[in-house]
Amino acid sequence: MTTVFSPISPRAARTRSALLAAGLELLAERPVDAIAIDEVVARAGVAKGSFFNHFTDKSGFAGAVAQHVRLALEQRVGATNANEGDPVMRLAGGMRVGMEFALEDRVRAIIMLRGLQETTGIDHELNRGVRADIDAAVAAGRLRPEAATSGVRYWLGLCHVAMLNIIERQPGPVAAAERLHDMLVLGLCGLGIDEARAREVAAASAARLRSASAREQD
Repeated sequence: MTTVFSPISPRAARTRSALLAAGLELLAERPVDAIAIDEVVARAGVAKGSFFNHFTDKSGFAGAVAQHVRLALEQRVGATNANEGDPVMRLAGGMRVGMEFALEDRVRAIIMLRGLQETTGIDHELNRGVRADIDAAVAAGRLRPEAATSGVRYWLGLCHVAMLNIIERQPGPVAAAERLHDMLVLGLCGLGIDEARAREVAAASAARLRSASAREQD
């Protein structure tokens, strides 16, 4: 089931924000199947009927919360890649930021990955950035032809698995950077990038992850 979208008033926007905030808190504690709608509206401080004005059911609600987190992550990726013109470096930047996010905010990363069943489509709005980077690299002849139709799903899958590994293993900065390096070499070569270039991009990205983690710990 999907979230119900319609023109929204300021009051309705406040209600929706309160429900999403409640969802972040509750989903940090347990999966959506273990959460009653009564708990959600009580935590949000809104009437029960308000829930169904915004969401079809609990599955749609969990998906909306996950997309809320994913949108914030995509904005962070966009800011990181703002001055980067190379689509391959931008793809690597997206994976790196995702792994940084999993290291820094494990709970929200779990919430996001639990609820992303409906965002793997190539045309989904949240995939606009990775789709543009894949398309640009394909147009430049840097990726194998299959990337034009399956590259977005392939790259999203790698990023999600990389984040899940961080969540499960909780490695330190050095181990996380090594994991990023290896995932990027394998992932970029799989897309068709020359191995020497893939290793160069992976090394630069791993160094940035180590640096960011070191600053976070200071």
